[in-house]
Amino acid sequence: MPSSSPVKRLKLGVLALDGMLLSSAAGVIDTLLIAQRIADIRAPGSVQFEGELVSARGQREVRAANGVGISGIRPDVPDDLDLLVVPGLMHSGAHDLYSHAERSAPEVERLRAFHDAGGALASICCGTFLIAESGVLDGRRATTSWWLSAAFRCRYPKVQLVADAMLVEDERIMTAGGGTAVTDLVLRLIGRVAGEELATQTARIRLVDPERQSQAPFVSEAMIERPRHSLSEKAEHLLRDALHQDLSVAELAERLGTSERSLLRHFRQHYGETPLANIQRRRIERAKALLESTHLSFDEIVERCGYRDPSSFRKLFKRATALTPADYREKYRLRAH
Repeated sequence: MPSSSPVKRLKLGVLALDGMLLSSAAGVIDTLLIAQRIADIRAPGSVQFEGELVSARGQREVRAANGVGISGIRPDVPDDLDLLVVPGLMHSGAHDLYSHAERSAPEVERLRAFHDAGGALASICCGTFLIAESGVLDGRRATTSWWLSAAFRCRYPKVQLVADAMLVEDERIMTAGGGTAVTDLVLRLIGRVAGEELATQTARIRLVDPERQSQAPFVSEAMIERPRHSLSEKAEHLLRDALHQDLSVAELAERLGTSERSLLRHFRQHYGETPLANIQRRRIERAKALLESTHLSFDEIVERCGYRDPSSFRKLFKRATALTPADYREKYRLRAH
C-alpha cells in the first residue's frame, strides 16, 4: 500500500561551464541518481531527486576540460532550484582562475541574483572562487581546495576561509573542498532532506566515508600555490633550514630584518595565520614527510621537527591531521612493490 507521507524533494542545478571537470559536475547528478534508485527499491515514491545542468548565458552545450562536448543543458537557471552548484574547473594556477572569474560576468551575476532572491548556493573545489567573485561570501565562512587557500585569501580577503575543512556551511552557502568532496556535499543534502539512513546507504554504494570532516590529512604545504612576495620567500628559505631549532617569533623577525608587528601583519595577510601557527604547520609537514618516507622512530622525528616533548607533538599532530602519527604512517607510508 502506498505511503501517505509527503514526497521528499530535492532539486539541484549544476552551473554548466566551459572547462569544467566532468567528475565535479557528474558527481552531483550521479550521487542523486544512486540515492533515488536506493529509495525507489526500499520505499517507492518516497523521494524525488532531480539534478540537471543549467546555463547562465543561454548555452545548450559546453566543452568540458577534457574536450568532450556536453549537450542537453538547460539554457537558463530556474528559480525553483533548491540549490545552484558551481563545479570545479581545470586550470593552470591562481592567475588562470582569476582570469576565468573576470570572464564569467553572466555566471557571477546570476549567482548573485539567485542568492539575493533567497536561493541557496554551493561550490566544489575552485568553484568557490566564482561565488566569492559575486561578493555574497564577504564576511562569511567558506572553504576551497587546500592547495588554493593562499591564492584565495589574497584575492578575497573579506571571506573567512576555513582551508582545512571538507565542507563549510554559512547560512545559504555551502562550499566543499576538492575532488571527492562533491560526494560529501550531496550526501549531506540527501541526509537532510530524506534522512541519514538513505545518505549512509548511498555513501556505502559510493565507497565514501561519511564521517570524514577535514582535508587536513591530504594537505602538502609544498604544493600550496602562493602569490610571491620577497618577505615570504625569505621566511620560507629560513624556516626550511631552521625548523629543527627552537625559533621564536622575535628571533624570526630579527633574522628577516623586520619588526614583530610587521611580520605578524604579513603572515596574517599572506598565510591567514600567525607566524607561530605557520611554524607549527611546517613542522607537521616535515613530520608527515618523515612518517611517509623513513623508518625513524617518532621520538627521532619529533627532534628533527624542533620539538622536545613527543607527547605534546603527538597531540599537535592529531589536531592538525585528524590522525595519530602511527595511523598516518600506516595510511600514507611509501610501500615497497
